Amino acid sequence: MKVAICGGGNVGTFLAYDLADTGHKIKVLEKNPDLVKRMPHNDSIDWIEADACEVSLLQKAGFHEVDVVVAATGDDEDNLVISLLSKQEFGVPRVIARVNHPENMWLFNETWGVDVSVSTPHLLSALVEEAFSVGSVVQLLQFNNGQTELVEITLADSSPAVGQTIEDLDLPRDVAIVALTRDSHITSPRPTSLLVEGDSLLILLKSENRQSIKDALID
Repeated sequence: MKVAICGGGNVGTFLAYDLADTGHKIKVLEKNPDLVKRMPHNDSIDWIEADACEVSLLQKAGFHEVDVVVAATGDDEDNLVISLLSKQEFGVPRVIARVNHPENMWLFNETWGVDVSVSTPHLLSALVEEAFSVGSVVQLLQFNNGQTELVEITLADSSPAVGQTIEDLDLPRDVAIVALTRDSHITSPRPTSLLVEGDSLLILLKSENRQSIKDALID
């Protein structure tokens, strides 16, 4: 897969090497010439001195051939511009954008060409909630411009789902229980899986079905 990472700071650099180690072809666009010179160039990672907010430079960098763009700079305005150009000018199939300031999260949507936004403060908040999350919905990630969510629910003893199988729950069609954790063991849930107190469910759902999930799994 061909991935373009815009921003050669700590986040972009780590991501570049991590993805290169798994066999992907990486382009890193960084406008600081000194930083570009210090980075080793190899067959897997191509460091390019360029301002990723300039259409002509994106064209020169071959964005028309890229499968995924990651806007990973430390500036939210730049990340929005990069996302919009990637989607509208080059039709990049997948655009992932870093959100540096949580108050800007609402801007990172399909209007700006963003398919997935990643906010570190929100992720940290979710991890804190997870530690005290029995009987509540913990949102882990959002996809599809906020229309799809990955959530975690740990069943309390009062949950109406305790003692039922997954097929008994009669969940909406756009809801999928993708993993079940019990006693620190992760399993792939089956329709006949019997749910017990303390089970942790990883659920992919349309945001509109959140209330249905609460009704089925939370007292």
